[in-house]
Amino acid sequence: MLAQQHNLGARAQQLTQRCSRAVIKLLPIMCRQNRAVQPVQALHTRAVPNTPVRSLQTTIRPTKHQQRRMGLCRSTVPTAEPAATTLGFCGMGIMGVPMALNLVKAGYKVVVWNRSADKCKPLEAAGATVATTPADVARQCDITFAMLSDPAAAVEVATGPEGVVAGLSTGKGYVDVSTIDPATAASVAAAVRKTGALYLEAPVSGSKGPAEQGQLIFLTAGDKALFDAAAGPLDVMGKAKFYLGEVGAGANMKLVVNAIMGTMMAAFAEGMSLAQEMGLEQQDLIDVVALGAISSPMFALKGPAMAQNRYPTAFPLKHQQKDLRLAIAEADAVGQPLAVIAAANDLYVRAKGIGYGDEDFSAVIKAVEVPSVTYTGNR
Repeated sequence: MLAQQHNLGARAQQLTQRCSRAVIKLLPIMCRQNRAVQPVQALHTRAVPNTPVRSLQTTIRPTKHQQRRMGLCRSTVPTAEPAATTLGFCGMGIMGVPMALNLVKAGYKVVVWNRSADKCKPLEAAGATVATTPADVARQCDITFAMLSDPAAAVEVATGPEGVVAGLSTGKGYVDVSTIDPATAASVAAAVRKTGALYLEAPVSGSKGPAEQGQLIFLTAGDKALFDAAAGPLDVMGKAKFYLGEVGAGANMKLVVNAIMGTMMAAFAEGMSLAQEMGLEQQDLIDVVALGAISSPMFALKGPAMAQNRYPTAFPLKHQQKDLRLAIAEADAVGQPLAVIAAANDLYVRAKGIGYGDEDFSAVIKAVEVPSVTYTGNR
């Protein structure tokens, strides 16, 4: 009898070990699907009632190395609070500067970085610390934000030598508010999560004015725990935030929104040019449109300057064309025709080709105007 009990106990232990190994292999998959990972109970085996055989019920506890490898250590980013939380910000461009300034004004400790260090001066004057590399930013901060120009820049700043990833670890988070494609977002997310940190893509809807006013709209996806932890800073910089699910959803939403926006502006530019050639006052067209079903804050804001042949940059035309290009590529991947959006993209390509890439995206009108119109802005 004792020998039988011993054999049963040994078999049960072997079964427990096998279950442990199987579950540890499955945990990374469960984590990637954002499922809650609960303590896993091994089989409870009792061979003979009322015998000395011990219950083998146990909780599988992966080693620290296994936890880091599986990403189980990326679940404890503290909730961001003014004065208590240090936030990082990489990318001091048209959008990054006002966004980071709003964080400083809200009382957060802020560390900033930019390739051209002189662009950090407004933040330094406001009380922010200037770091020498993206990795240095991440090492000093609980949550690091990045607003970068395109997918290539997003990858370089995140994963390049002395990039953000080099400074991340368990308990930290990385929020990329750049407009990039879903594949790039997934690539950066994978690199971030390997460190045990959390990742959130959060491209914004809005340009320079809303960034200055803290009125951006964040289209987020990725680690929900980081979305919750970063709620305070996101609310400082924006008027609304949406959590859309898995990594890639935020990028997709932003590309759809910007594809619609770019197409609307291209159609408006053609209408403005047509009105002028018909002998109508462009301001009259702006006023009429503002009172009808196609009224738009964008038309009301951009129209008067367009009528005066001015294009002060809030959202560079080259970035609008980049977003249209990315949207068209994603549409090709899913088999969705984009005849109108593709035609609008052609106009932005033409405007960029004749020297208006750094002007506001409303300068697309230069691609449809008759050649007699003289440009008075800065090329």
